[in-house]
Amino acid sequence: GIDLDNIRIKKAVGGAINESELVEGVLIQKERVQENMPYYIEDARVAIYGGKFEVRETELDSEVNVSDPAELQLFLDQEQQQLKDMVNKLVELKANVLFTDAGIHDVAQHFLAEAGILAVRRTKASDQKAIARATGARIVTNFDDIKETDLGHAGEVVQQDLGGDQHIFITDVKDAKAVTLILRGGTEHVVDEVERAIDDSLGVVRATIEDGKVVAGGGSPELEVALGVRDFAESVGGREQLAIEAFADAVEVIPRTLAENAGLDPIDSIVSLRSQHDGGNVSAGLNADTGDVIDMAEEGVYEPLRVKTQAIKSATEAAIMILRIDDVIAASDAPSGGQPSPEELEAMMGGMGGMG
Repeated sequence: GIDLDNIRIKKAVGGAINESELVEGVLIQKERVQENMPYYIEDARVAIYGGKFEVRETELDSEVNVSDPAELQLFLDQEQQQLKDMVNKLVELKANVLFTDAGIHDVAQHFLAEAGILAVRRTKASDQKAIARATGARIVTNFDDIKETDLGHAGEVVQQDLGGDQHIFITDVKDAKAVTLILRGGTEHVVDEVERAIDDSLGVVRATIEDGKVVAGGGSPELEVALGVRDFAESVGGREQLAIEAFADAVEVIPRTLAENAGLDPIDSIVSLRSQHDGGNVSAGLNADTGDVIDMAEEGVYEPLRVKTQAIKSATEAAIMILRIDDVIAASDAPSGGQPSPEELEAMMGGMGGMG
């Protein structure tokens, strides 16, 4: 199937909708850990470390008693050397970008900046996975095991402002397995609406790719179904025929609504569509821009078959449920075969007080 998690959406209030863009890569709401680090890296070699970039703790609880200031300095020097060795390992691997999911020691930050490495700390697990998918990097949990083959690659990594917040952009990625849509709009409400529309569109695209089946758009499939249902209704007698014709009318609401939303006369549009379909043009649909009935297949206007079938199925199930509820209500309101209710019986007995 199609994994939509590989398509990330970032919303940025400000600018026009048509300024939205697709980034071949990933961006995360983070910034480099120290200002002295480069904010732009070209030909990035990306290391992703799932751990603390700090002095490693021993597995055993222990205490160090220092009686001489020189011993304390020696101890601090050893810690500093350990951090420097970690940075040197990245330098040897020619890594110039580092993402960690935990903290980075202050001393290590200094060494990383000196080495020209852009480092980002406390990266969310979901962001690390997205970066790994985009760059081809492997998330390493034991720093001693990191190898050159674990590094990912990107054309550039840069820190930029987006919507008033600093973000790290990992872009220009070859054969990116993860991409980001930056959605813009004048207000937060507009951006939210754009996001909903994009979510729906992505779902439609996934359904199309997974099924590989489409139908012509512009209301043509609904019109064709309605005609077929009406033909079937003529072969059915009695009240059932009325119900079947009502179903056809309901399906035909789609092209009718399309005409209304386009500012067209729905009756004229439906008549024109029926005429084309009766003549055998099953792909005839409504061009909302011109109001003309055109061959949607020739124009390349298609919709996923799954979306159409699911819409009819869901609407039918909803109608059946409503009719069942209506039957229950009608049954509860029906008279009980002429027998008086307990309340009516009590009232009748109360009016006969002279008896007994």
